[in-house]
Amino acid sequence: MSKGLFISIEGPEGAGKTTIIRMLKENFEEEGYSVLATREPGGIDIAEQIRNVILDKENTAMDARTEALLYAAARRQHLVEKVRPALVNGQIVLCDRFIDSSLAYQGYARGLGIEEVHSINRFAVEDMMPLLTVYFDLDPETGLDRINKHNGREVNRLDLENLQFHQKVREGYLLLANRYPDRIMKIDASRPLEMVYAEVEGKIKEFLVKYMK
Repeated sequence: MSKGLFISIEGPEGAGKTTIIRMLKENFEEEGYSVLATREPGGIDIAEQIRNVILDKENTAMDARTEALLYAAARRQHLVEKVRPALVNGQIVLCDRFIDSSLAYQGYARGLGIEEVHSINRFAVEDMMPLLTVYFDLDPETGLDRINKHNGREVNRLDLENLQFHQKVREGYLLLANRYPDRIMKIDASRPLEMVYAEVEGKIKEFLVKYMK
């Protein structure tokens, strides 16, 4: 590839994002692409430290605006230190969460306002946005049930939120998907993993063909 491609993967807890990103990376690398798989918040040392603060179960007193600002700070550092250099080098970047997570979780579910949180993040990322966002749509009951059955997964502060909060998160994501239909591709994540993966892989490959023309 002569130019990089920035793809974000969004969705609620338990949607299978991490597993499918790993499968995508392996598949595309076998086909000769250079792929960086990373995550937010995190991906590099400073952002991982911020992640630990945000997701620490002991930090239940964290103010919603503090939370939004911490996510934006981690995002900025991750972007300049890891994502942007990879794109300059012509890699495909698969990022587990990006700005849409902040808009859905803090902007909509926390009630801070989508535009307000978007403003914070525009400052953080300047004009850097994914060309494609794959949103894994899943009802929160199913997602939380999957988390509870996954013994190896860490339980973080967001997992402690009530069902109503996670329902609001889904509403926020669906609102964003309707607002940005040219960028956000909605995938039904309630199906078996193999079916979800096959659709995601196919859609991304279609996008790659168009992007590389």
